[in-house]
Order: sequence, then C-alpha cells, then structure tokens
Amino acid sequence: MSDRRVFRWATTSTRLLAGTLAATGAVVAVVTAVTIPWPGVVREPAALSVVPAPAASVVACDGPLLSLGRDVTQAGGLTVAATQQVTSGVSEGAAAPGQSAVIPDGRSTPDGPAVFTAPPVDRQRVDVAAAGSSTVTAEDLSGFAASACRPPLLESWLVGGSGETGAADLVLLSNPGVVPATVQLTVFGSAGEQNPPGGADIVIPAGTQRVIPLAGLVLGEASPVVRVSASGAPVHASLQTSITRTLVPGGVDQVDPIREPQATQVITGVAVTRSPGADGASDVATALRLLSPSADTSASVTVTPVGRDQPALAPQDVPLVAGEPIEVDLGGLPIGSYTVRVEAGEPVVAAVWQATGFGAGDDFAWYTPAPLVSVPSLFAAPSGPAPVLTVINPASEPADVVVVSADGAFRLEVSVPAAASVTARLSSNTVYLLDPGDGEVRAGLSLTGDGALAGMPVWSADAATPPIVVYP
Repeated sequence: MSDRRVFRWATTSTRLLAGTLAATGAVVAVVTAVTIPWPGVVREPAALSVVPAPAASVVACDGPLLSLGRDVTQAGGLTVAATQQVTSGVSEGAAAPGQSAVIPDGRSTPDGPAVFTAPPVDRQRVDVAAAGSSTVTAEDLSGFAASACRPPLLESWLVGGSGETGAADLVLLSNPGVVPATVQLTVFGSAGEQNPPGGADIVIPAGTQRVIPLAGLVLGEASPVVRVSASGAPVHASLQTSITRTLVPGGVDQVDPIREPQATQVITGVAVTRSPGADGASDVATALRLLSPSADTSASVTVTPVGRDQPALAPQDVPLVAGEPIEVDLGGLPIGSYTVRVEAGEPVVAAVWQATGFGAGDDFAWYTPAPLVSVPSLFAAPSGPAPVLTVINPASEPADVVVVSADGAFRLEVSVPAAASVTARLSSNTVYLLDPGDGEVRAGLSLTGDGALAGMPVWSADAATPPIVVYP
C-alpha cells in the first residue's frame, strides 16, 4: 500500500469521526435546550373586575276583580266588579317607586293593574314590594281576594281553578315591558299535557293586559294546571278564580304564579277556620293539587301544625303520572294554621285550596309554595284582615330572623328553632323587610276574617349581582 493511499484513508476516517461528533453534539444541544428552562418574560393579561349595573326593579299587580258576562248582550264581556287597593314601598332611604298601569284588554277603564318601578341608585339595586286586595259582594261574585304584585317572568305556573260548571275563572296576563310578548299556554289535565288553540301565540302588546277565560282552554276540567311561557318579553301571569253553587257565590281569589317545578314544595300559613264537625263537613274543605309535569314519580305529603313538631295527619304517599294533576284530600284538620310539605322524586308544582265553608258569605283561598328566602327581602301586607306571618326554618341550626316595617315603627327579632316554625301578627297596609340573617327561611302571609280568606308567600329578593372579570 502506498503512502498516498494510507494518507487518504486516514483523512477520510478523520472526517467521518469529526462529522459524527458534530452530529452528536447538535442532538445533545437540542435536547438540552428543550429540557432545561430558559429565562423569559411573562406578562399577566390586563384584567378588570366590575359589577354590572343593576336593572330597575319592576312588579306588576293582578288588578281589580273582574266579572265575566254581566252584560247579557256580550256574554264574553268583562266588567270591573271591585277595584284593587294597593300597598307599596321600596328599600329604606329610596325614593317612592314610579307607578303606572297596564291597559286592560278590551276595557276602557282607569282601573288597570298597577305597575311599580324602582330604578337603581348609585349603581345599587332598589327593591320594591306591593300587594293588593279587593272585597266584593254581588249576585255573581262574592268574597275577599288578596295577592302580591310580582316581577314578570318568562315562565310561570298557575295551579288552581276549574273549568267545570259554576266556575268563572280567568287567566290574567300582563306585559309591563316596552316590547310585545308572545305567550303560549300549555294546560295539564286528566288527558295529560294539552296545547289548546286558544292558548297558542297570544300576543300581548307592551303595557297591556290580556284576559283568557280558563273554560275556553279546558272546558269541564276539574283540576287544571297551566304553564305560561313567554317570549319577546316577560309577563306577569296570575289566575282569578271564583265559584257559584246553585246561584250562590262561594268565594273569589287571585292566585299567585309559581316560578318553577321543584322536588320540594312547602306551602305555609294554610289557615283552617272551621272545625271538621261543622255544617257541610262532608265537603272537602282542604285539598292539595299536585302535578309532576315531565315524569312519573311519587310524592310524600306531610301536614304539620305551625309551631309543633308532630304531623296533624299521617304522611301520605301519592303516586303521580306525568302530566296529569291529582288532588289529595286533606280534610279533617282542626282549626289552626298548617304547613304542607311535598317531597317528590321529580320536580312538581303544588297548591292548597282552603275554604271557610260552603254557604252564602263563605270564601276560599289558594295557597302557593313559599320559596327559600336567603337575603333581606321586602314584602307588603295589603289592606284587609290583620295578616299573620308564618316563618319556617328548614335548617338544622336555629335561624335569627328580623322583621322590620319600612317606616321603622315595628321591629321583631325572633330565633326560629331548627326544623320549626313561628308566627307573628303584623299590621295591614304596611311594607316590611324580612331579614333571614345567615340562614334561609320560608315565609308566608295569611289573612283571615269574617267570610274572608287569602294567603300569599314571601318571595326572596334577587341576590346581588356578582362581579365579572373583563379582559380588555
């Protein structure tokens, strides 16, 4: 082998070795660069925490008591049977709420349902509360009715009334907003869920009220439940219910809406004013109407005297078929005030019907569920019989509750024991603040007098709007 050839082989080998070492070094460098953290600059994005400005508080009332068909030339015509006396108020220190009225459908009258509006002050919500009452004594309508003015909702449930002979019940739909609303009425009865033609695509112009006879939706239905669904704008829905027995009017009421079905419904302050052995005892004076809208289930019904632990009746287990309302007889209760609790496997709606009797001069009321109150909340006690407030503490710890009148003249501080209830007599025509302290309570008003019966739950004020984070 020549020297030149040896030299070439050595030169080539050296080049191969150098290339291999260079490639290996590059791989090591890349791996090291990936695995070892490098110094860098981290910038937090700009963020701003803001609280949205609250909207104005709005509540709409049911309005006067209406009579259907008084004018023989207009069988479907409506007339005002009794005006509504309204009590209203706002949060302490705020200016009086603005008051307006919605225009009744087809009626030229200044007695339209009242609407109260309280704008925010210094970016703080101002609560407003109102309630109204009416008394009527006529050949076709008699009794006392009281109801709270409520905020409009996109969906609400009306539990009460009847489509049978003798009933002259009316679905009241008010739009206190500034744009039209379109409402769908779905009726639940013995045939299940129904969509009657008279309840489809009901247009309610801004600032007006529409009145729909219940019999036009469910003629002959004994125990209907109506779901009110609105689009375009929320509406205030309620039910005026009355009955005539053999030409004798047997009472009248304005029934609160229910916000939504829930697995637990608690109806408090149900006032029984006649003993089981009184005349007409064979008639059912206390009844619970129940509906599970979407699924078959069962419900446990417990009736407990206010202020006591032991149930007044043995708890009842009630099977429920989806979409079919049922009525449960709760008769036989001694005179007193009661809480009716419903525990179901699926969300339900419920209301209790209570009557003072079944003769001339008697009255009845529909009691709807009391939602949980977790923040200080205003409520109004309307004119009429002295109202009784019932407060229930569902928690396992005592609740320190304060009730203060808006003018500061009345203040009540009471500790409600765990899983117990208390009552307090209040003044009519007065606005109050219910403060549950650190707990949650349920509360309701009951108004009873000679031939007068009414009840309404206390609704919780809206919780404060939580702050939101904005990234510019």
